[in-house]
Amino acid sequence: MSLNSCFLPCPKGLEPLLVQELGGFGLEEVHPFRAGVQTFLTQQQAYRVCLWSRLASRVLWRLAEGPVAHEQALYEWGRQVPWEEHLQPTSTFAVHATVQRSPLKNSHYAALKLKDALADRFRDRSGARPSVDLEHPDVRIVLHLEEQWGQVYLDLSGESLHRRGYRSQSGEAPLKENLAAAALMLANWPEISRSGGGLLDPCCGVGTLPLEAAMMAAEIAPGMLRPRFGFLGWRQHEAAVWEDLMHEARERRETGLSRLPKIVGYDADPQAIRRALEARERLGLQQQVHFEKRTLGELEAPGWGSGLVIANPPYGERLGTFAQLLPLYVHLGTRLRERFGGWRGAVLTSDPQLARGLGVRADQRPQLYNGALECRLYCFDVHVRSDRSEPAGAPTRASEPQESGVPEPAVQMFVNRLRKNLRKLHSWRQREQITCFRAYDADLPEYNLAVDLYEDWVVVQEYQAPASIDEQKAQARLRAVLSTLPEVLQVSPERMVLKVRGRQRQGFRYTGQKPRHQYHEVGEAGMRFSVNFTDNLDTGLFLDHRLTRRWIREHASGGRFLNLFGYTGAATVAAARGGARESVTVDLSPRFLEWAARNLRLNGISEKRHQLVSGDVREWLRRSRERFDLIFLDPPTFSNSARAAQDFDLQRDHPELLELVMRRLAPEGVLLFTNHSRRFKLEPGLEARFQVENLHPRTIPPDFARTPNIHWAWTLRHPGTPA
Repeated sequence: MSLNSCFLPCPKGLEPLLVQELGGFGLEEVHPFRAGVQTFLTQQQAYRVCLWSRLASRVLWRLAEGPVAHEQALYEWGRQVPWEEHLQPTSTFAVHATVQRSPLKNSHYAALKLKDALADRFRDRSGARPSVDLEHPDVRIVLHLEEQWGQVYLDLSGESLHRRGYRSQSGEAPLKENLAAAALMLANWPEISRSGGGLLDPCCGVGTLPLEAAMMAAEIAPGMLRPRFGFLGWRQHEAAVWEDLMHEARERRETGLSRLPKIVGYDADPQAIRRALEARERLGLQQQVHFEKRTLGELEAPGWGSGLVIANPPYGERLGTFAQLLPLYVHLGTRLRERFGGWRGAVLTSDPQLARGLGVRADQRPQLYNGALECRLYCFDVHVRSDRSEPAGAPTRASEPQESGVPEPAVQMFVNRLRKNLRKLHSWRQREQITCFRAYDADLPEYNLAVDLYEDWVVVQEYQAPASIDEQKAQARLRAVLSTLPEVLQVSPERMVLKVRGRQRQGFRYTGQKPRHQYHEVGEAGMRFSVNFTDNLDTGLFLDHRLTRRWIREHASGGRFLNLFGYTGAATVAAARGGARESVTVDLSPRFLEWAARNLRLNGISEKRHQLVSGDVREWLRRSRERFDLIFLDPPTFSNSARAAQDFDLQRDHPELLELVMRRLAPEGVLLFTNHSRRFKLEPGLEARFQVENLHPRTIPPDFARTPNIHWAWTLRHPGTPA
């Protein structure tokens, strides 16, 4: 068979690996280009690449090339291509075009001109022409125009070669099969498997990495299950050559399965595991590959020696934000160091800061692209946990000092204090049926953070460390905390969220660039509330206002309730459940009002009697003539919303605001005024105009006893009103 020029596209970054792979096929002249390689292939070699390449996306068989300076030149040149050697008049075809710095700017128009040239040549020669089928053509033609030169190819692969045929549903944010194969090669999986080492993927998703690893180790041709290739509709197709290659592939599969090492995949998502099991069955690997629903908190090294532990955990652009994902990475790194000593590790991620959370030292960090997203594969030897660790994204220069770790006794101090707090709060929580509470609040100066439990979720708020605190030590302490919390609190690391209060810094940070609008339901005193852990710094339910909501519930019966700066409507729910006959909730944010409506629905509260009003609170108060028996006022410390008539400063503006609110208070009504400004001072002159009672000591719950200035609370009544 004669050689023919071919171009083999691949994902950007895989070109050197593809050159090596093709060298293993016996090809010598392989030249890398951007996102592909150029080589010469016989027809048999082209078939072999289609069947066996784990990295190439397509095999493009060049039919012709020549100068193309304008659209008429493209048409005339296209008519000279001997299309009848490649298609039957009864065939179907599709043309795809790419243009780079070409006089023809429109790729769609270029494809149409070549399609016309092909059809006209057939019509002139035989009176019949092939039909266009954009979805499932017999033959796919690729036109590439660059500057004033054109190349036309036959796509021997058909659809992309990364589609192996074993996965019918991609699942959420899948890893393409050829990218997974590249990661395995870069992580040295072929050599590890040949030496008898196994593979474990602790967050396998739909199973791509374990299944690609099994196919690689057992020498299963990645194209064996594909129902169709582009060359099957080619007029020059050699069926006998293809059948010989398939026969060889079947024999190699049977031999390879006998030496396949242990391969295991875990994931916390049962739907992902179900799809992984379906793909495994299509590959016929039920006995060789094990999938199981298991969280990272349950991750243990299997009882069969060592090998490669490789993971493609979610990163911010996919399934979450940094806030929720950093605890997962920290816990993954901790589990690896504690339970996988002697293994080789590899983690693919797009975020260097998440990689730092692993707390391991990478000896290789090759660059890969998951679609357009730049990623790195952090490769490392897993060492048993010690007092010194290095972030995965750190440079590997030997002269550079390692990052100081956190000694075990220091971490134990935090763990001991957290457990002490849990014991102290246990009887109160049992008696009051408290499921959402603060378990730790900067009890130790070295661990300046808060730990809140929302049933089976944990929210860690790291208070910004002062400039005098060493940044690396602060980050090491944070990693230590995040790694210990799942075991101490008996929660899954997938249900932990990190937030940072204060100015953002270069290390770990709270980010919520793209709101996820992912809500969870939690309970309090028979009420249900919707919370969100990732979109805002606050969750939508102030835990320190638990007793405040109880007070509102106890005083709302039979009256009209007004909730100003209503936020997510938690106080309105409490008033309605306490028997308020009707209520009005005012807030400027449409999103918070939607959230409040969700909370009302969760508790079966009708919006007909409990109105939600969008507007600036001060403007609404100036216009309104309604009176209310119970008013709750919890203003922000500062607001400069573009939708408000003017900016608002709590300390400066609260006297005027309270005057406006008291005009809306019924003669024997009561206003509950709270705020979260820790330096707030109530204007003394207000006590001369109204009956003012400091309610603050009665509204601080036991879990916030360490920080009594978390909020302030007063009641205001008209003079002469019975308390």
